[in-house]
Amino acid sequence: MSRPIKAYKNLPFLNSPDARPLRILAEFLEPLSRFEQQGIKGTVVFFGSARIQSPEVAHQELDTLRQAMERQPSEDLRKQLEEANRRLQMSRYYQEAVELSRLLTTWVQTLDDGHPFVVCSGGGPGIMEAANRGAAEAGGRSIGLNISLPFEQQPNPYVPEELGFDFHYFFMRKFWFAHLAHALVVFPGGFGTLDELFEILTLIQTGKEHKEVCVLLYGSDYWDEIIRFDGLVEWGMISPEDLDLFQVCSTPEDAFQILKRDLMRTYQKNIATPLHVA
Repeated sequence: MSRPIKAYKNLPFLNSPDARPLRILAEFLEPLSRFEQQGIKGTVVFFGSARIQSPEVAHQELDTLRQAMERQPSEDLRKQLEEANRRLQMSRYYQEAVELSRLLTTWVQTLDDGHPFVVCSGGGPGIMEAANRGAAEAGGRSIGLNISLPFEQQPNPYVPEELGFDFHYFFMRKFWFAHLAHALVVFPGGFGTLDELFEILTLIQTGKEHKEVCVLLYGSDYWDEIIRFDGLVEWGMISPEDLDLFQVCSTPEDAFQILKRDLMRTYQKNIATPLHVA
């Protein structure tokens, strides 16, 4: 008579609704173990759209459409050209995210205390890829907190295997974004980026974030049009001092100088117990 399979080796059970608490716990404990093994003390998180293309890809797409338009003009191709032109304009944010990540990673590698800040992204394409790419170009490591989705979210090639993660639960992924973050840089994005931004701002505003976190909104042209924060004050939905919870910048150099200043100011008090969970 064969022995019964042990519960922790029973894959049908582990993938069942009854084992959901175990899967949630695994998405806490496995990253915790790996971060400790890899000596990760803190992160600078880059948020932004998965749909923003690199300039290389955007130019190639636009050239292909222009050639098609020359061969056989159509209204559909005209609309596609308009959209491709917009994507090319937005591609500057990809390049600027690469540059900011490169500047930050290069600076961190000059510090004497074991690379205290590691660039972290959602691990996918777009701005996430740009952040990991910039760190790789600077010869540094970076983290990719990927999540399984039916579209958009394939892992990018710039995340080292030992620091690449694939989450199932959004809330566990967002926990690891928030828990290790000493700074947050938010590039233009959609619903997901807004969700991540406002969750962090809410944690800071309500005192649930127990360390100081520098929050940068990157790209004043975009954010000034998308969100009118002053209106929240005018309608009494936030306090005037809540506008001090974040800063706005529009160049990689300006963002880097703000990050460097704030990270060094808060580092000693923040880094004492980086993986302790209150």
